Amino acid sequence: MEDKNKEKINVVELFGSNVFNDKIMQERLPKKVYKELHKTIDEGKELDPITAEVVAGAMKDWAVEKGATHYTHWFQPLTGFTAEKHDAFITAPHADGTVSMDFSGKELIKGEPDASSFPSGGLRATFEARGYTAWDCTSPAFVREDSAGAILCIPTAFCSYTGEALDQKTPLLRSMQALQTQTLRLIRLFGNMTSRKVTPSVGVEQEYFIVDRQKYLKRKDLIFTGRTLFGAMPPKGQELDDHYFGVIRQRIAGFMKEVNEELWKLGVSAKTQHNEVAPAQHELAPIYAECNVAADHNQIIMETLKQVAERHGLQCLLHEKPFAGVNGSGKHNNWSITTDDGINLLDPGKTPHENVQFLMILTCILRAVDRHADLLRESAADVGNDHRLGANEAPPAIISVFLGEQLEDVLEQLISTGSATHSLKGGKLHTGVKTLPDFAKDATDRNRTSPFAFTGNKFEFRMVGSRDSVAECNVVINTIVAEAFSDACDRLEKAEDFELAVHDLIKEYATEHQRIVFNGNGYSEEWVEEAKRRGLPNINSMVEAIPALVTDKAIQLFGKFGVFTEAELRSRAEIQYEGYSKALNIEARAMIDIASKHIIPAVMRFSRNLAGTVNEIKTAGADVTVPMNMLKDTTALLSQTKLALAKLQEAADQAAAMENGREQAEYYHEVVFKDMEELRVPVDKLEMIVDKEEWPMPSYGDLLFEV
Repeated sequence: MEDKNKEKINVVELFGSNVFNDKIMQERLPKKVYKELHKTIDEGKELDPITAEVVAGAMKDWAVEKGATHYTHWFQPLTGFTAEKHDAFITAPHADGTVSMDFSGKELIKGEPDASSFPSGGLRATFEARGYTAWDCTSPAFVREDSAGAILCIPTAFCSYTGEALDQKTPLLRSMQALQTQTLRLIRLFGNMTSRKVTPSVGVEQEYFIVDRQKYLKRKDLIFTGRTLFGAMPPKGQELDDHYFGVIRQRIAGFMKEVNEELWKLGVSAKTQHNEVAPAQHELAPIYAECNVAADHNQIIMETLKQVAERHGLQCLLHEKPFAGVNGSGKHNNWSITTDDGINLLDPGKTPHENVQFLMILTCILRAVDRHADLLRESAADVGNDHRLGANEAPPAIISVFLGEQLEDVLEQLISTGSATHSLKGGKLHTGVKTLPDFAKDATDRNRTSPFAFTGNKFEFRMVGSRDSVAECNVVINTIVAEAFSDACDRLEKAEDFELAVHDLIKEYATEHQRIVFNGNGYSEEWVEEAKRRGLPNINSMVEAIPALVTDKAIQLFGKFGVFTEAELRSRAEIQYEGYSKALNIEARAMIDIASKHIIPAVMRFSRNLAGTVNEIKTAGADVTVPMNMLKDTTALLSQTKLALAKLQEAADQAAAMENGREQAEYYHEVVFKDMEELRVPVDKLEMIVDKEEWPMPSYGDLLFEV
């Protein structure tokens, strides 16, 4: 390992070496075929079978040269993970007993996995098994190398036999089409006749924990649920903020080095790595990519983190809240809109008050977020995120938009006077140290408590859970913004005086949706009260968020732009309720199992030994006050544990017997979860009393600081 770490890495040569990218396609495809494929990628033209056949052959030859023996349609079902079925390139044996390596255009374009085995929310019955995967040619194929060998992975969408989306990719591609159509309508009105394609551009910051794998394997709660269901806080947590941006420990640095190398080979532009706020917590961020590619890359990042960690004797924890009392993990979805000729439509320029197109786009986005705050909140709803959102470590559960002083000032001018005449300037930052340079600073500060913050030339949606696919939130963002652009175009296209109509519409949207703008402290109780006065929804849990998917407003929105049918929305709501219930059931059963088989027996052994110590001291005629008090405290907490355990067992049994999906999820949220918390209290207190040697699993201190 040491010799390998000393090897010099040529990042330029390594990057994309396992990707069937544009460079490889130009080299290996006939010019005509290359042009036809690009018409499909760039213009959405249908791929003809002859072109597909040639592409498949070239892709297979390239992959085999990389050592690939199998291919897979790599897709993202509604499980939260990726899925794949491996098929070898070999053909049926020839008459002489030999085989060939073959891969057809049909095999490239279409696969047929079993659709009944994935969550469908009623769209597929058990006996209706057929489903299709379809090649997403806008996201490059790649060769993944692991213990299975080299596998050609072809990013695909996954639909049912009857055409409904059973995955994250299909609605994402639909939403991107909707956004492109409406954005082109809008910028044409402002005189842009050259841009042909508009794409949401996304950069995803991924947070995660790394712990020692041997310690992880001794924690049944981590194995079964991804989070610690029991655990007392160590003497030191994150209070000193010494871990954030601190020197990366050598064991972790070696892991990060290999992660980077693996990601670079797969064309994922891993850019930034650092220690996060909590002990054992870290972050990785890539450079921006087109929305669907960024979603694929984030799945690759999560898979790579887990695989490489295991090779280093480590375990990657992607749960939003693996440790109670310690900062949890999320991912920040940085979203902007860019054209094929390099224009970032969210760049305000140096004088945003004069940038009318930007102000129109900005106020449309404010309108979109204000009208559909419930949907945006639902897009980040996750069982683990319930532990994190609004807990003074992540954005609050209330959706608001941070614009900063400069843009807020411009909007206030528009609202109060009808026009904006100036923009605040950033000025110079003076450090007071002669040897340090003075430099231009931004016109506004940043706000880490805002869930939807404008950060210079993009919006940063900070609510997404660390395990979640970013496809879901981007589907919502793309679609609600497409609707806002469409509504604006409907009015502006009919206007006799375009400039006056734009001016009036910007002021109207800024005024009507000013309530969504908040630049203050999102963690404060004052903001909760202020948001209530403004009429902003405060949705505290996943169970409360799910109904947003099936409101008349949501059904009309997604139906208008062809992103979801009503059946698809209702199926997703059902899947969400079912997923929540299953997750809570597993957590409750894990707590019952661990408490019954491990913790209570360990405490009883400790109590027996302690009782023997009391008797021995008493026989010796010494004072038994201290050990006797310890014994009393231990047995009292043990009694509390037994009572709480019985209560949880009863509640879990009752919840499991319920048949209505929504009612079951609500019962798990309102009853079972509270009983789980009630069981945890005495157990965590017992951990502080029982000898470490007797305690049946590694402590928080062991996991967080012994990596």
